[in-house]
Amino acid sequence: MVTIELARVQNDYGFEATDANGHVVRMDTSPESGGQNFGVRPMQMLLMGVAGCSAIDVISILKKQRQEVRDYKMTVNGEREAGKEPSLWKDVTLDFHLYGNVDEEKARRAVDLSMEKYCSVSATLKAAGADIKWNVFVHP
Repeated sequence: MVTIELARVQNDYGFEATDANGHVVRMDTSPESGGQNFGVRPMQMLLMGVAGCSAIDVISILKKQRQEVRDYKMTVNGEREAGKEPSLWKDVTLDFHLYGNVDEEKARRAVDLSMEKYCSVSATLKAAGADIKWNVFVHP
C-alpha cells in the first residue's frame, strides 16, 4: 500500500501532497474558483502523470535496444467533457519528441508498447473513457 499525505499550506485551496518517498507537489484550483495559482490543477496532474509514466517506459525500452536518446520532450493536449460533473478527460493527444541516434521504427514501437501495454496512467485514463492518440517525432 502507498500512502500520500496532503496538507493545506496556503489560503483556502493551496495544498501540498507528499508521496511515500517525500517528494512534494503543490496543487491549487483556478483563480476563477478561488485559487491563487499556487500549484498544479489536479486534473492537469493526470496529464503530467501519463507523460512521465510513458517517458519512463519509452526511455527504458530504447535503452535496452541500445538507442542513443540525447534528449526527450513531450507535449500533452487534453480536452475535458463539457457540461458534466465530474468532467473527465475526453480526448488526449501526446506528442513524443526524441532527439539523437534513434531508429524511427524502434521509437514508434517503444511508444506503442508504452501506451498500449505498460503505462498504468494511460490505462487508467482509457478505463475512464478517454480517447488517447499519440504522434512520434524523431529528430537527429
